[in-house]
Amino acid sequence: MAAELWRPLPADWTSQLRRSVLAVPDHGEPSPVTTEERSRYDAVRRLYTGEWRPAAVLVPIVVRGADSTVLLTRRPEQMRSHAGQISFPGGRLDHAGEDELAAALRETEEETGIGREFVEPIGFLPDHHVVTGYRITPVVALLRPGFSLRPHAAEVDEIFELPLSLALDARGYVPVRRRLEDFEYSGLDLQFGTYQIWGATAAMLRTLCARFVAAARA
Repeated sequence: MAAELWRPLPADWTSQLRRSVLAVPDHGEPSPVTTEERSRYDAVRRLYTGEWRPAAVLVPIVVRGADSTVLLTRRPEQMRSHAGQISFPGGRLDHAGEDELAAALRETEEETGIGREFVEPIGFLPDHHVVTGYRITPVVALLRPGFSLRPHAAEVDEIFELPLSLALDARGYVPVRRRLEDFEYSGLDLQFGTYQIWGATAAMLRTLCARFVAAARA
């Protein structure tokens, strides 16, 4: 999509964003906001029938006014799983008593080097489930500029920024068909330059987009 077609951010986008997120995590039965996400979840649930293992990611939004962005990472090609994929920083809840927020902040600092003093968590998105058995809770946060990046070479090949205006424009998401083993499902891709954002990351961004639009209408 050409840059000139992206809808500009509204002047009160931070207030609208705060209204669009959940105050606490919701681990109930998923209620996907798109038919593509329902299709993907149904395929995942056919393949994985066990108990979900908790994980969390940070959805870091770098606050730069109308030019605000979403910070994303690209995994190294040599990784055993998710090789080359575009992701949010995050991972499983590793420590006893660790909650989703603590895990997202810890993993973000480990993967990107961004200190917690730059991060203002503002809420959560609905859980996202993946075929590896993880129940991922996205933690939405505002990121104050001035941070330094120190990518963890074993986990992060590149860190880049996606325009928030593109992430919050539903027109940028393209329906695609994919397979999980024997099951075909509908998904959504988001293209930004040479970056193809798909899978869990694209689905989480599309959920954020839908909730942001709904908050504007409320």
